[in-house]
Amino acid sequence: MLSFETTDLSPLQIQTYLNHAVAPRPICLASTIDRGGNVNLSPFSFFNLFSVNPPVCVFSPSRRVRDNTTKHTLENIKEVPECVINIVNYDMVQQVSLSSVEYPAGVNEFIKAGLTQLPSTMVKPPRVAESKIQLECVVKEVISLGDTPGAGNLVVAEVKVIHISEDVLNADGAIDQLKTDHVARLGGDWYCRVTADSLFKVAKPVTTIGIGVDAIPYAIRNSNVLTGNNLGQLGNVVALPTDEAIEAYTRSAELKELFDATIGDSQTRELQLHLKAKQLLDEGKVDEAWMVLLM
Repeated sequence: MLSFETTDLSPLQIQTYLNHAVAPRPICLASTIDRGGNVNLSPFSFFNLFSVNPPVCVFSPSRRVRDNTTKHTLENIKEVPECVINIVNYDMVQQVSLSSVEYPAGVNEFIKAGLTQLPSTMVKPPRVAESKIQLECVVKEVISLGDTPGAGNLVVAEVKVIHISEDVLNADGAIDQLKTDHVARLGGDWYCRVTADSLFKVAKPVTTIGIGVDAIPYAIRNSNVLTGNNLGQLGNVVALPTDEAIEAYTRSAELKELFDATIGDSQTRELQLHLKAKQLLDEGKVDEAWMVLLM
């Protein structure tokens, strides 16, 4: 493994390593306005949600590594401390990229990128109509992290109004992650798209306490078949299945066939049981996997 002390690297090298390593990053397409009424639109991937009460997002219009200049977004916010954070989806990603071009001050990137301005209800900067989720924000604070090339400026933006397109809602009125079609930023020219094929769920109980990997029997914990992710799944249960449940599961046709095929060969039987458990874990059937492993 290579190791670098950041003091030995140039700002450009640090930016290159970290932009590729800390990824994917959600994209904030920020619309702002100056005191003269000139609108600016620019994307930032140094962005995330940091609080829900109050609801606060933070993004960073960093100083340019190339020449240490500041961005129009930051200058506008200092004049008019408001913004709209427009969440980026796949259908607009090329236009979002175009809006990042360093046009001269006063040029409206909505027009250059071909995006549609939509009046906000509480703040002065307009929303992006093509965005399925728009957050009207009041800027509470701007925290400068330095005055050198690449230094960040943390824009602490309190969300005042949330706009959500019905297109991304499910029948219960909640956002359906399968419908948002989010894109995220990586290093260089790389982006990624959140699709049904790339989505998966991880069970994470918040009201119970899992037994932990250390409570898994040694032979299972040191399996040559089960992965670290599999062990995490097994350690996330509150309790092991009962002997009665295991006995009932053992009588299933598939398991009976496995036992019959491995009579007198305990090593092969253990391997086949672990392979079966892994299959069940990959399907999200943790309780069944436990029953197989404890037979």
